Amino acid sequence: MRSDGRQFDQLRNIKITPHVSEYAEGSCIVEFGKTKVLCTATYEPKAPQWLVGTGAGWVTAEYGMLPRSTHTRIKREKSMTGGRTQEISRLIGRSLRAAVDLRLLNEKQIIIDCDVLNADGGTRTAAVTGGFVALALAAKKLCDVSEIKAFPIINYVSAISVGLHKENFLLDLNYEEDSAIGTDMNFVMTDKGQFVEVQGTAEHVPFTRAQLNGMMDVAEKGCRELFVAQAAIVGEIYKLANA
Repeated sequence: MRSDGRQFDQLRNIKITPHVSEYAEGSCIVEFGKTKVLCTATYEPKAPQWLVGTGAGWVTAEYGMLPRSTHTRIKREKSMTGGRTQEISRLIGRSLRAAVDLRLLNEKQIIIDCDVLNADGGTRTAAVTGGFVALALAAKKLCDVSEIKAFPIINYVSAISVGLHKENFLLDLNYEEDSAIGTDMNFVMTDKGQFVEVQGTAEHVPFTRAQLNGMMDVAEKGCRELFVAQAAIVGEIYKLANA
């Protein structure tokens, strides 16, 4: 058992509340335990300049933490040039592009903003998971009003963290675990069982191939549970694979 009473391979309580923004084309608040992230999707009728003439559109993301989302106040970032913020923004963008056939966006762009309201570990994985829901809701709305001609979603995408503590694989690390554990990894997956991204670091003791395989198995279990939570909202728009 872990400090919060969970089993090693148990997610925190997951809650996704859709349609929380009146003006965004798609939105939700995603909660992984005490971690809460507001995800909004904004439609722009023009793709980036470098895509003009290609026929393809784009999905990108911006991530940020509100000043009191952590135990002590953090300064507002004046730009997207901060190393951690930029890295996470790019991760979210790459992850969500795996959910979309960009050709069907027809030189249009969707921007996903992920704003951390409360941080207790796993903010980037929560942002990817909630960002997909906001993206899918926006895509449905854009189809309904004929801004895009075909529904572009081709995969569900979710993300989860896994830590290695001695020989135990800990699913969905909270802040206490994340700050103390030696090896932690983030996995992004599609509902078809494909890995979009794998990020991992061993701070003290290197991990073995067998341990990596074990962490991947636990991550897949977690992501599949997240797909079910996402499908409760977007399942009528786009069905989960093998549902």
